Amino acid sequence: MDHRNTSDTSLTREQIDYLRLALVHGVGPRTMLSLVEYFGSASEVMSASESQLRSVERIGPKISHAIQESKTTRLVDRVVEHCQKNQVRILFPTDDDFPELLTQISDPPLVLYVKGNFEPQDQLSIAIVGSRHATHYGRVVTEGLSRSLSRAGLTIVSGLARGIDTYAHRSAIEVEGRTIAVLGSHVTDVYPSENEDLATEITQSGLIMSETPPFNEPKAGVFPARNRLISGLSLGVIVIEAAERSGALITATHAGEQGRDLFAIPGPVNARMSRGCNRLIRDGAILVQDAEDVLEHLGPLFSAAKVADDKVIRHPSELQLNDQEQLVLQHVDVVPIDIDEVILRSGLAVSRVLSTIGALEMRGLIRRAGGGSIQRV
Repeated sequence: MDHRNTSDTSLTREQIDYLRLALVHGVGPRTMLSLVEYFGSASEVMSASESQLRSVERIGPKISHAIQESKTTRLVDRVVEHCQKNQVRILFPTDDDFPELLTQISDPPLVLYVKGNFEPQDQLSIAIVGSRHATHYGRVVTEGLSRSLSRAGLTIVSGLARGIDTYAHRSAIEVEGRTIAVLGSHVTDVYPSENEDLATEITQSGLIMSETPPFNEPKAGVFPARNRLISGLSLGVIVIEAAERSGALITATHAGEQGRDLFAIPGPVNARMSRGCNRLIRDGAILVQDAEDVLEHLGPLFSAAKVADDKVIRHPSELQLNDQEQLVLQHVDVVPIDIDEVILRSGLAVSRVLSTIGALEMRGLIRRAGGGSIQRV
């Protein structure tokens, strides 16, 4: 069988060969980079002989033989057909909507399998992770943070596991926010199975994604690897309840290695589920009591950040404004403007504009400029 045959005409020859290579056991990000740099493209790699492959650094007899064997199997065809049938997109690093933040980590995914769509606002994402055995305290804190950060315009990223992950995803959906679930299993084989309905809901207001191809059984080792994607997608990671040895702490480690901000919720010193978080805070993680703590720390990352409707965010507090406050603020600039002019432009009642101006002053977003004028801070 010609190794370039496939039933998916939407994929280019190079993408098909790249996917075939990515499906070879033992070919990871570094090996793929070595091969493509040496031969010039994935298609040239797939055309190389076994002896030519072995001339590449890191390629021994085992991997070179596996690459040769992949040319005569139907695995890539089965994967593509399965994804087509189940409306799963296969994203390559060269695709425009492949998350840029993931291309910057030391071990980026070779491909992503996605249900749902990435949106521009997903560049402003925060991860929330924690114990599968969440306490009532953990649940209340998670739900409050996820709702507040979602309302503030952040996309909530988590791993669809039981406990904290589940509460984070559901709370974002409840306030019509966006959320991304990063799976260790393939996206058509949701684990745990009890979250299949939640996964479907997420695709309506975000997406589920995985680097695990179809037909792969979930294994314990894939979940720690998956955690690097959770942190890699995010500006920062919030850990809520974690025992001293937990997957959430693995995500925290990845966050540190990737240069992401690390936040932790403190808990009682005698509570087993708080030991991991308290230790993170002792070692330098940012203590979080509410959403404002997170938004204030992420402030520089929001500087002049563009959101979906092309408004410019100058301060993280702006992400928490309601519609009326946003309407009034958009008519105020760094140059003083008369309050009567703001009333005229906004079309709101005088009393509503005046009360909103007071609220914006309290948030430190505007100030009085004298003579009945106001201006942006």
